[in-house]
Amino acid sequence: MKSGSNLERVLSAGHFSVTAECGPPRGADPDVVREKAAYVKDNVDACNVTDNQTSVVRMSSLAGCMLVRETGVEPLIQMVVRDRNRIALQSDLLGASALGVRNLLCLSGDHQKFGDDPQAKNVFDIDSMQLIHMVKTMRDEGVFPSGEKLEGAPKFYIGCAVNPFADPYDIRVPRLKLKIDAGADFVQTQCIYNMETFIKYMEDAKKEGLHEKIKILAGVTPLKSAGMAKFMNRMVAGIDIPEAVIKRIADEPKEKQAEKGIEMCIEQIHELKEMEGIAGVHVMAIEWEEKLNEIIGGAGLLPRPVIE
Repeated sequence: MKSGSNLERVLSAGHFSVTAECGPPRGADPDVVREKAAYVKDNVDACNVTDNQTSVVRMSSLAGCMLVRETGVEPLIQMVVRDRNRIALQSDLLGASALGVRNLLCLSGDHQKFGDDPQAKNVFDIDSMQLIHMVKTMRDEGVFPSGEKLEGAPKFYIGCAVNPFADPYDIRVPRLKLKIDAGADFVQTQCIYNMETFIKYMEDAKKEGLHEKIKILAGVTPLKSAGMAKFMNRMVAGIDIPEAVIKRIADEPKEKQAEKGIEMCIEQIHELKEMEGIAGVHVMAIEWEEKLNEIIGGAGLLPRPVIE
């Protein structure tokens, strides 16, 4: 065991894992995080706390992690390279580990032009693969990238993200291999709607033996309505929602579409559970955390295992 992470223990024991996420608020009210975490509690093995997602300013991920942990939920800190140089990244990693955060997701971060401060200067001093390698070096070798010895190595279960649906497709599996080589222990995917493409992605990954080198958590997001599906398909980069999926929810009366979306999400989790190489699911119920228990329970994934 590298980190002392509950998520790592669950995955190492061969259980099908479940993670979710809490987006911090656009303000300093801690109760917003606590309320979301209360819906997450007992439903997951760890909970992501996002890092200024979509380049919109929010409460820091580290502060959110501390509030999530207060409620008895294991936090998973997200860290993007968009906003910090390598000095700040190393400092935040040490601080997070010192405060007991044991799970980390290394990300590039959305470009600032997509947020509400497009005039901000990005950093991108290193990329997400270099961040993964930096964390692994600090954790496993007990040294800074500079070669200086650490006074206490950080302990993290190191994660990365992949988007099987982004163009060009041909580089998607090779990018995952590079992240594994850099030191990633687990991966969470972009939310999946096009199962045909995802099955092909998994087949290509398995040909390289990647499913045996990293724990793959498949991302799912329940659709609240046909309107949400059409908006995401049109406006969110890297999202691919087939017309058949949109039609299935659009065929329902408006007042029944949310219920249908949850039903479809549960069906998808059942399908993913049967796929070789899938070690768990990452349920992104965006601003719909109150439905997590219904979704995860409906998929037969409760209660979550407790491993000492």
